[in-house]
Amino acid sequence: MDDETRIEWREWGPAAFAEAADAEQPLLLSLSATWCAGCHEMDAETYAEPRIAANVNDDFVPVRVDVDRHPCVRERYNMGGFPSTVFVTPSGGVISGAGYLGPEGMRQVLDSVRETWAERGGDAGRIPRALADDPTPVGELSPAIEAHLAGQLGEKYDEVHAGWGDDAKFPLPRTVEFALKREREQALRTLDAVRDHLFDDVSGGFFRYTSGRDWSGVHHEKLLDTNAALVRAFANGYLYTGDDAYRRPAKRTIDFLTDDLWTGVAVGGSVGPAAGREYYALSADERAETRQPRVDLTAFAGGNALAAEAMLTYAGYTDDEQAKRYAERVLDFLEAELVDEDGAVTHFRAGDDVGESLLLGDHARVVAAFTRAQQVLGWGLDVAESVANRAIAELYEDESFIDGPREGPGLLDRPFRPLDDNVEMASALCDLAVLTGDARYRDVARETIEAFAGAADRIGVQAADYGAVAARLCGDPLVVAVADDPGSDLHRAALRVADHEKVVVPNAGSVLTDREFESGTATVLVGETARSAATPDELMTQVSAATRRLGTNN
Repeated sequence: MDDETRIEWREWGPAAFAEAADAEQPLLLSLSATWCAGCHEMDAETYAEPRIAANVNDDFVPVRVDVDRHPCVRERYNMGGFPSTVFVTPSGGVISGAGYLGPEGMRQVLDSVRETWAERGGDAGRIPRALADDPTPVGELSPAIEAHLAGQLGEKYDEVHAGWGDDAKFPLPRTVEFALKREREQALRTLDAVRDHLFDDVSGGFFRYTSGRDWSGVHHEKLLDTNAALVRAFANGYLYTGDDAYRRPAKRTIDFLTDDLWTGVAVGGSVGPAAGREYYALSADERAETRQPRVDLTAFAGGNALAAEAMLTYAGYTDDEQAKRYAERVLDFLEAELVDEDGAVTHFRAGDDVGESLLLGDHARVVAAFTRAQQVLGWGLDVAESVANRAIAELYEDESFIDGPREGPGLLDRPFRPLDDNVEMASALCDLAVLTGDARYRDVARETIEAFAGAADRIGVQAADYGAVAARLCGDPLVVAVADDPGSDLHRAALRVADHEKVVVPNAGSVLTDREFESGTATVLVGETARSAATPDELMTQVSAATRRLGTNN
């Protein structure tokens, strides 16, 4: 029995569901995270209450789920945030669900679920609509998709406080990147607000979100995924402006990832909020003498891939050798520990605890990381291809990707097609198509984006990167092919071209074999048009001519 909660928690897995079926009892799923303050509060205030614990242990099969370690469970049973408190049948159907529940609220829900179960049993469970295996809303790919989402930027933008929306404020780094090419002032003002309100000036790194529209009510957890994505967004802000106000937070966040969250070989998953809210008002010396926040050093595949990609993005714009070295170490870890010889990615390894394999989010981010490595370092393409090919073979069904294998207890055998992970994979495949010269990857990316295009008018600003990938697929990519090795002046200049969606191809002659490239030159390619340059200044002139032709906003 757990001394803190007094609940006899089972681990997520077939055994718990089999136990519930044998006992003819529903399960109580507690979806939690190490970084989640509300989860720990619910343990202390609700689950630790003796009568509640006794009722749960007597009438339910309680299961604790770490949502970082079980992302497919998180997607199927998330009640809108964490903690999520979900009652399910032994077959996995949802009877009832809520978020945080205090003692009185939990008593009421336990009584209600007991009554429902007594009346209807297993028939009380429902299958969430997203798991009904209905066809995706296929539609035509057109520039109208980008235009719609660009319009959403204006409609949802907060002119007073920056950011998008009129409630809680999340940093939305991918929306920022979409806006950098379409509504740059909005993007930069939002980066300013994120830096001013969510950045930890003492230890570095960004907090997760604020509960207030004016960026008040900061929630102080620091997650790897959020921080890695913001490193990339701030680096891209620096790319367009050359302003150190965007470079410095990116650099200090890389320092946070490679210090506070560094495991020795990779980056850990999160830093939770401190025990007292006043902790983040203390100086560095004062913090050192205070109880430290909870740290989860589990090295997750997707988060580490995103971190490596972000560090390489920053290094490509700044020549920062430390960022490059740490990115290489993370890539080495991924390749050695989490990517097998057939391209399957394992979610994490922590001692004897091994995570699931073949999760779409992990594969998408690993492909993106190694395609970025190919552009910046000149290697990584073989890993990117292997991981992409395995995802296409195992997860690509009916012209879009499911989030993982159709297997496991509960609702895990039901396919789920997350828009965000599909978009990330499609974006990575666009880059991979250029770097390999294999049009098949672009075809898969196109079909994936088209699979959701029938509902494009209902996609909101939080998924604005869908519009970015749709735009890339509607036109020819901007490619800068460098004849020479990575590190040359022309290669470094190519990486600094002010378009974060460009693709840079070093050693171009070995990949783009249908063309000849003269040593000491770089070629700007847009469709069938090629413009050659021998110096960085000439390259920038040719890029400007090419982007005017494209009508981009650089």
